[in-house]
Amino acid sequence: MEELQKDLDEVKDLLKKATRKRLYDVLLAEKNKIEREIKNRPQLKLKAESSEEEKTSLTGYTVKINNYAWDQSDKFVKIYITLNGVQHLSAENVHVSFTDRSFDLLVKNLNNKNYAMTFNNLLKPISVEGSSWKIKTDMVLILCKKKQEEKWECLTQVEKETKEKEKASYDTSDPSEGLMNLLKKMYAEGDDEMKRSINKAWVESREKQAREEQPLDI
Repeated sequence: MEELQKDLDEVKDLLKKATRKRLYDVLLAEKNKIEREIKNRPQLKLKAESSEEEKTSLTGYTVKINNYAWDQSDKFVKIYITLNGVQHLSAENVHVSFTDRSFDLLVKNLNNKNYAMTFNNLLKPISVEGSSWKIKTDMVLILCKKKQEEKWECLTQVEKETKEKEKASYDTSDPSEGLMNLLKKMYAEGDDEMKRSINKAWVESREKQAREEQPLDI
């Protein structure tokens, strides 16, 4: 913190001496950046201390939550997380923290286990102040307040990029090429039975094509 304050004082002195607009703008941006760091430093320290306290208070082992459901309204994205018996915990045992593009859920000491979920790279920014959570019967409901009232096509940026890549790989002007790409994907992801079926169809298709290309014996 002391070093940051020294940097800030020096930048302020340079600002007073700057005569070129471009240099002044650069120094001003640096000044604002340092001031933000100084302002957030106690908050970061407090958050780190809080995390350490949470870790020391945990008993049992922690289960990573992967299953969830979600929907949305004009104002909120809603994530439903099923946890049997969570309604019997005290409120202090369920904690959710938000940033503008993520949230973390920690449920402590539920049936001698802890449950954690980290959701990064939400599709669009959310309001930290407007977001909240509710404990319902066998469920935690996360309410992410949208900064803009618009429909989300998916929940995360990663999901969107994956869908776009898949669409690009099959969206082609040549229908046969699109079919070939689809078959390759099915073959790569399929089980042994699926692979045998695709191989059989491929061989039969090639044999049929060969017969059609043979000249007629007149």
